[in-house]
Amino acid sequence: MSAETPAADSGKFDHRRQQFRAWRGDRPFWAGLYVLLSGLPIMYFPYFHLQLGHLTLAMATTAGAGSLIIGVLLIVLGISLWFQKHVRTFAGVAAILLALVSLPVSNFGGFIVGFLLALVGGAMAVSWAPGKPQQPEPPTAVAPAAAAPAEGVAPGAVALSKQDGASEGIPSQASEALGENDLSGMNPANGANGRHSAG
Repeated sequence: MSAETPAADSGKFDHRRQQFRAWRGDRPFWAGLYVLLSGLPIMYFPYFHLQLGHLTLAMATTAGAGSLIIGVLLIVLGISLWFQKHVRTFAGVAAILLALVSLPVSNFGGFIVGFLLALVGGAMAVSWAPGKPQQPEPPTAVAPAAAAPAEGVAPGAVALSKQDGASEGIPSQASEALGENDLSGMNPANGANGRHSAG
């Protein structure tokens, strides 16, 4: 074995992991896993025999075939959530209904474990929605800084002439130099605070 072999294996592993991650993110993976796992206890416990010394406890119910059918259907629904994501609403509702039916039919839904897994998985499948592809953000425009005062005008005169021009309704040379983005002469007292009023 050479020194480069583990790095190459790690690269393949990372690539496969990224592929699986992309596949998993494109479908209701966890909902399908919970629904699939819920079928196992529902299907298993009615055929399970517990040995206590020489005593055998059979947990079989009269509806053993019903438990088997419910368990198999839940497993099929879980797999269909992975590979047929467009049936997610139907599969989620069907998993919830089968979980409710498993309560009286299959030892309280596989001793509540299968019932809860199917209920949570079905709810996750119904609520899952495909994500929107990320779009590149447009570059944000930086607001230009306030323009410098016009040549030959003192900085104190700019503010004074701005207020005078604003009070008379006449645009002044300073207001043209400052631009439209200057809000220094606006205050809430005169109703011109740069915001729309609420009433």
